[in-house]
Amino acid sequence: MPHVTLSEIEEAARRIAGRVRRTPVDHSPSLSGLVGVPVHLKHEHRQITGAFKLRGATNALLQLSPDERARGVVATSTGNHGRALAHAAAAEGVRCIVCMSSLVPANKLEAIKALGAEIRIIGRSQDEAQVEVERLIAEDGMTGLPPFDHPHIVAGQGTIGLEIVEDVPDAATVLVPLSGGGLIAGIAVAAKTLRPDIRIVGLSMRRGAAMAASLDAGNPVEVEELPTLADSLGGGIGLANAWTFETVRALVDDIVLLDEAEIAAGIRHVYEVEREIVEGAAAVGVAALLAGKVAPTGPTVALLSGRNIAMELHRRVINGADGLEETD
Repeated sequence: MPHVTLSEIEEAARRIAGRVRRTPVDHSPSLSGLVGVPVHLKHEHRQITGAFKLRGATNALLQLSPDERARGVVATSTGNHGRALAHAAAAEGVRCIVCMSSLVPANKLEAIKALGAEIRIIGRSQDEAQVEVERLIAEDGMTGLPPFDHPHIVAGQGTIGLEIVEDVPDAATVLVPLSGGGLIAGIAVAAKTLRPDIRIVGLSMRRGAAMAASLDAGNPVEVEELPTLADSLGGGIGLANAWTFETVRALVDDIVLLDEAEIAAGIRHVYEVEREIVEGAAAVGVAALLAGKVAPTGPTVALLSGRNIAMELHRRVINGADGLEETD
């Protein structure tokens, strides 16, 4: 079973130092009072590109050969990986194409374009967009850097786990947004290697949770992508998944699925009480605590993974909307 290793994650931390932010961890009095144990928020939404994805994209791009750089990079994305890869590629003078489905919010498309990357909208799912990525790799010789199922991507995201263990050494539970599994796989390897007793919980939306469905099936499966407040958690895990599925199956202790109204409540709490703006995918850990779907027994860290929400959508959620259908 292939896993990235702690040493690879530590090497990634050294490689990306100075190119990404080491984000802070703050104690949340409100959530601590609610659940009766210390709760800390890891502010990864304050990353340079507004989400954790910059860590993996930077780590992967910096390890490309001169020939691979010259041929350019390409990837699918639900938004945040594309933005991160575009930023990392621009910093190194590398051509970048991002292929996305029509479900990706317009604000995320514009942010990627602003960084100089080329965008291609293909179909209504990440799997459909991946077909164009494979064509560009086969016909144009571009280098694929996928959003999660790649050892250098996983190792880069795992640097968050190093920071969590360092900043909250007594953490008993870490709440991590779950999509393709690159984030939670990296964090789980780092945290559990350093602290084998730590509990890793993955959080996803109930609508189209591909990793949860795949774990239930015992192998990677396709799921229908549906509009959700947690749009960054959409997309499949790939039927040929080589890295994240097995790592998640081996190291993640529990997976919790959330309804749209619960995710909306998480967004509202983070804004109104914690005074932070986050997207739906980033609010799932807080949402699970608010809904009583996670009952931590010791110090807990909830990862706020990104802030790249359309502000009009954020305003509507803050004003009471409990799902996308109420924002049309």
